[in-house]
Amino acid sequence: MKPWLAIIMLAAATLCTAQSAPVVYNVSASQRTDGSKLVDIHYDLFENENELCLVELFVSDNNGHSFDIRPAAALLSGDVGESIVPGAGKHIVWDISSEELSLDGDFYRFKVTAHDSCPFTIPPNFVFVPGGTFNWNNSNVTISSFWMDKYEITQSEYQRIMKKNPAYGYGEGADYPVYRVSWFNCVEYCNRRSLREGLEPAYSFGDFGANPDYWPVDWDENYFNHSQIDCDWSSGGYRLPSYMEWVFTARGGIFSHGYAYSGSNDLDLVAWYTANSDNHSHRVGTKPANELGVHDLTGNVWEWVWDIWDTSWSPGNTTDPHGPLYGIHRVTSGGGYSTAAQYCPISWYNCGYHADSIYWSTGFRICKNANYQPPDNKAGQNQPLKKAEIH
Repeated sequence: MKPWLAIIMLAAATLCTAQSAPVVYNVSASQRTDGSKLVDIHYDLFENENELCLVELFVSDNNGHSFDIRPAAALLSGDVGESIVPGAGKHIVWDISSEELSLDGDFYRFKVTAHDSCPFTIPPNFVFVPGGTFNWNNSNVTISSFWMDKYEITQSEYQRIMKKNPAYGYGEGADYPVYRVSWFNCVEYCNRRSLREGLEPAYSFGDFGANPDYWPVDWDENYFNHSQIDCDWSSGGYRLPSYMEWVFTARGGIFSHGYAYSGSNDLDLVAWYTANSDNHSHRVGTKPANELGVHDLTGNVWEWVWDIWDTSWSPGNTTDPHGPLYGIHRVTSGGGYSTAAQYCPISWYNCGYHADSIYWSTGFRICKNANYQPPDNKAGQNQPLKKAEIH
């Protein structure tokens, strides 16, 4: 690949107006010529109240018409990710030698985006899933932007909120996924964590409100009670993803490469399943993430989602579908450590179980609404890459 350099300079005076969204400017990108193939991206970041920002890097290979390439989070270092302090002279290093990507040509552009914690704080270990449209069973489904936990809920995290750890025998430890949890347990976890963090809970049970302390003592002992759980899809609290949100994330969202499994066509590379797991779960995040930076969406443990299970259901051409209205089972997705390969593809419409069911290889992950989208800030884009000698 030929060395290149790109830079754009903006007048600082353009930033001297009050605004709620952070601004990225003075973006430049260059590849080192020392044989390392490391790419250096420099930028300046302005935030009106100096709040910490989430910074993300996107790459275009079509002269900026779309920015569909998202470098793997594990290959980025420097001023990227969560809790970035605003200021000048920010620097990201991208180890492109580990990516299956060549930057030959004159049509590459980089875009650095940033958004701050207002009106809500970015949850730890969550990644932003930009909204988009995808095709599922001949339906064009549009998903709004949201936040998804990059990891399955761990045993330590479940213990912290629920004061107990039901997982044993098939992978034990703080960083192992929790399992032997019912759909009801997931709902309760979400509300208790929301209440603990001062957020409006997403779920309510009948006329008993959102605080599980005031729900009937036997509310989770009869699977028919799942129909008494209502979800406020506009709340700021934690919740299970809908099945369509889960599928969209597993595919890599708007950055999807069309893989059969979440993050690759190589199942062994990205998933713990029956052929490589030694019949137990493994620490979360030990397999590579997908295009969005989310781990273990294929394999490790099955994941409960919100939806009622109905094999005849079709969302149609719609936005943010939440599944069928009636049924007696809830959906689990993604496969687990004891799952055979044929049941691991994202395209497989997975199992449904009673909401009070508990299984040795079933856990969950959570998500959260995005109250706004990161700004599509043109100042955060650089000009077409120009070849130049780097000294």
